[in-house]
Amino acid sequence: MPTTDATTAAATAATAVRTGRLEAPGATLHYEVRGRGPLLVMMPGGSADAGIYDTLAAGLADRWTVVAFDPRGYSRSTLHGPTGEQLPGTHSEDVARLIELLSPDGAPAAVFGSSSSAIVALDLLSRRPGLVGRVVAHEPPLVELLPDPAAGRAVFAAVRESFLRDGVEAAMATMAAGLAPEGGAGGGRYEVATGADEESRAATGPVEDGGATAPPEESGGGSEAEAKGKAGAEVDAVAEAATVRRMMANLPVFLEHVLCSFSGHAPDLDALRAAAPKLVVGVGRDSRALLPAVAAERLAQRVGSATAEFPGGHVGLTEDPVAFGARLREVLLG
Repeated sequence: MPTTDATTAAATAATAVRTGRLEAPGATLHYEVRGRGPLLVMMPGGSADAGIYDTLAAGLADRWTVVAFDPRGYSRSTLHGPTGEQLPGTHSEDVARLIELLSPDGAPAAVFGSSSSAIVALDLLSRRPGLVGRVVAHEPPLVELLPDPAAGRAVFAAVRESFLRDGVEAAMATMAAGLAPEGGAGGGRYEVATGADEESRAATGPVEDGGATAPPEESGGGSEAEAKGKAGAEVDAVAEAATVRRMMANLPVFLEHVLCSFSGHAPDLDALRAAAPKLVVGVGRDSRALLPAVAAERLAQRVGSATAEFPGGHVGLTEDPVAFGARLREVLLG
């Protein structure tokens, strides 16, 4: 029977991070790998990078080879030229290359995307269905599927213009005001369940979440295990703060070059209908009345896919990553 030390060492090895670089047309991609087993690709949305999945990936590494990455033009994934308008198809090809590189024996991968990256996951499924066995697309904000697509497009166009004119803070204020029910997308159709802050985060995906907290204060005494726990917490807090800084630095790229082109993407509904047995559309328990969830549920209805409720709202993966990860495990294995 394994000793406690041996069990701990095995668990540590399973969650240890291996990093790599992948050359793609026009970009060099940074990726991170944990665990062993079938491939699971975790795609960050909004302005997030691989760091947003640190907790989720560690929790799933006992069952899957979990890959997270920085999307092209974000953080450590550098472009080979000037930043231009980003398209879901380009990003889905990046994911396809990662799967082809990292999937054991070429087996189909599971893919998870949230917010804007859920749109990329849908594009991958529609164009490269043989590469994936299961796609979980959590609240893709596809305005073309809303009852009034023009209203949704106008909101996001106003956010982009606000950024170009007045900067990030003004853009985020425009986002919150534009999606509020009294003047929101669809003429106030989308009832706010959790306030304007949730609305703005619903469109951008995880940005400030993750709680960049200060390291815990030192105190005297305590066991060796407590000391190791405190040291680990300090390392986690430093890594978390670095992730948040990178995500904030990515916001200009997201607001100018990703927000409108991704949210305005028209998915191939015929292809998704044909691949519907592989697709699960995720909706947050606390965000069903918000624009991304409305679009997500309309997508599921149009293509005949399954739906699954997840804990929290649109950014539930950062609100409670442990509960969110447990639900994701159920959906992936279901």
